[in-house]
Order: sequence, then structure tokens, then C-alpha cells
Amino acid sequence: MSEALNDLAAYIGEKLPGTIEESLVAYGELTITVEPAEIVAVLNFLRRDVQCEFISIIDISGADYPSRAQRFDVVYHLLSPRQNQRIRVKIRADEHTPVPSVTGVFPGADWYEREAYDLYGILFSGHPDLRRLLTDYGFEGHPLRKDFPLTGFVEVRYDDEVKRVVYEPVELKQEFRNFDFLSPWEGTDYVLPGDEKAKTN
Repeated sequence: MSEALNDLAAYIGEKLPGTIEESLVAYGELTITVEPAEIVAVLNFLRRDVQCEFISIIDISGADYPSRAQRFDVVYHLLSPRQNQRIRVKIRADEHTPVPSVTGVFPGADWYEREAYDLYGILFSGHPDLRRLLTDYGFEGHPLRKDFPLTGFVEVRYDDEVKRVVYEPVELKQEFRNFDFLSPWEGTDYVLPGDEKAKTN
């Protein structure tokens, strides 16, 4: 399988010279990295070329690396039923520069791009209807970013007195607990209740 993927990587690199930044075969899958400006051309080639025929888009996802200048990876997963192969195409993006939309190549990418925009804040230029998909209309922030607070900014509840949904600032009913994550082989520094006989000095 890896030999076929290495052949495919060599073929794509030969057909798209200077476009592929990196190709890697790991865990039985081929991953290629390209510049954001080239993503439409690369996906168009992968879909239409007779040696590839990656006609099915499985999903588009994001990954957040806040320490990088280009903090997001936008990851496209494609399937070729004819070749019985999968490929992963990655690009890097920042918070402010839009990534070209691939809905012209894969119409099914519409909601995947909306989801990436909603949850990560990744912008897509040329998208027919780029708006939130999973969060509420007035939602602030993007919940899958690493810097988004675990508690969120507001809590939502139904108020029986006003007979509608209300938004309120987050109020923690208890403080965050500190857990003891010692290795089970090292044991705890304190004696657990009922375990007094087991701990001998």
C-alpha cells in the first residue's frame, strides 16, 4: 500500500511542479501540503486527473496551533473509489487572510467550510454563504480555538418568568478542583480512607 502511495505522491509532484511543499506517507495515508493560493487548482487536478479521480470529499477540518504565525491547518480529506485510495491535503492559514473556497470544485464543501469558519474562525473567500452553522447567531468567539475559555462567555437558559431563553454571564457554582494526577505506581502522598493498614512506615 505504501508503495502505491509513494508512486501517487511522485506522480502528483511530477504533474504539479513547484506546487507541492511537502508530501508524507505515514500510517497508510498520503498527506500533501500546498500553499493556500494553490488549493483550488490542486483539488481540481486531484478530482479530474484519470490517475487520481479523487471525486469524493470526505470532510474539511481545522486544527489550531496558537503559537504559530499561521495558526490554523485547514485539512481536506478526499477519497478515490476508482483507485481505492485516500489523500489528505493540508494548507496553513492565519486569522485574517481568507482561504479560497473549494465549493466550485466540490459543492459538498459548503457546510464543511461553514463549520470551520464557525468553530475556528477560518475565513473562506468566494464562499456562497459563509455564516455560522452550529453556534447561535449572537455567539461570540470560536469554540474550538485553543484560547477559547472552557466555560465560554455566557450561559443560556430558559427563564420561566419571562417565558423565553435568556443569556447571562457565566457563573461557576463551584471552584475548579485540583486533581492529583500522580502515577498509580507511585501512589498518593496521603492515606485514602479505609486504607490505613496498607500504608506502613
